Amino acid sequence: MPDADTRPTRSAAVPFGLLLAAVVLVSINLRAGASSPGPVLEEVREGLGMTAGVAGAMTGLPGLCFGLVGALAVGFARRVGMTASVAVGLAAAAVGLLLRVTTDSVPILLVLTVLALAGMAVCNVIVPAWIKAHGHAVVLMTVYGTGLVVGATLGALVTAPVTEATGSWRVGLGMWGLVLLVAAPLWGWLALRERRSPSEHSVSGGPAPSGRIAHSRTAIALTVLFGIQSMHAYVQFGWLPQIYRDAGLSASSAGALQALLSGVGILGALAMPTVIARDRGLHAWMVSFGVSLFLGYAGLLLAPATLPWLWALLLGFSGLAFPTAIALITARTRHPSVTAQLSGFVQPIGYALAAVGPFAVGLLHDATGDWQLVLVLLALTSVPLTLAGLRVARPAYVDDEI
Repeated sequence: MPDADTRPTRSAAVPFGLLLAAVVLVSINLRAGASSPGPVLEEVREGLGMTAGVAGAMTGLPGLCFGLVGALAVGFARRVGMTASVAVGLAAAAVGLLLRVTTDSVPILLVLTVLALAGMAVCNVIVPAWIKAHGHAVVLMTVYGTGLVVGATLGALVTAPVTEATGSWRVGLGMWGLVLLVAAPLWGWLALRERRSPSEHSVSGGPAPSGRIAHSRTAIALTVLFGIQSMHAYVQFGWLPQIYRDAGLSASSAGALQALLSGVGILGALAMPTVIARDRGLHAWMVSFGVSLFLGYAGLLLAPATLPWLWALLLGFSGLAFPTAIALITARTRHPSVTAQLSGFVQPIGYALAAVGPFAVGLLHDATGDWQLVLVLLALTSVPLTLAGLRVARPAYVDDEI
């Protein structure tokens, strides 16, 4: 399906090169801080005396914060402007990530983690609408979706080796705060520029369809797709390395396998916005995501250390549902205001659903003492993921449904 609005609505005021740089910098910084604790979770627990229950809660914080704070992001952006809200989000994330590695207190570490994730949550919701408002939606959403996957991959791949090389998990986690600081100046400058341009200040620019997003079946199905895939992403961020380590693999190997899983999504993130724009074969893609998800978890259940790379590849392929859902937020809307509303509906509810996953995994693992029940239940979620995917594969605009 052709993109509803590929012409730049505000890009005449913002050169494409700046738009591209801004999207690259924000996208690579919205996942590394969330994916990096997983490979060194054992070291963090030992270093701070953290219980398994608290560790499970920590792995669930990304989904919880992205859900709760994301629900407030559209209202915040209406008050301060889209660009300013992203700049504030990046600043909060950088402060949280940098300060949390300086404390020996588990409660303080959790509070600062929440601050960092809250900043990321605002960016999660607003950036797709910001892209829609500035035009070049297919190109910039391709860059954005790819950057999210690259950031998650780097967080998983680099954290454990840096921790081992320096002998400190604080260095391994803290470096992602420094990376965030690179993005802040450009977005801060764009925010100041936005204040001097009233036409760029509002989330909505001109008349938009009225109605509640919840009345759209496409929006509901997209929320289910996004929520289930996000749940798997954060279960994998938080627990997949431990599943591999419990099967006898080293911390670095487990981190590399998680990075392989995330890295598979890079090619998908590059391809899916264009696939969606042309509307070719989405139904087949959705079925393949569900089948791969089931087979990946079945492999982890039956032979986790025999072909660990194959299970990572299968789960990574199923994870292409994530960049697909992200791209559909702009592809299934026409007006930037509807894009913002859809993003503010899909992501908070989806991440709230996702937050339950890592916490439930921790509880089930503690209760059973192994990973069997956990992996069976995770494999079964391939059914609702596939059904929701088939619904959003139909060409439709949320604008029309509301």
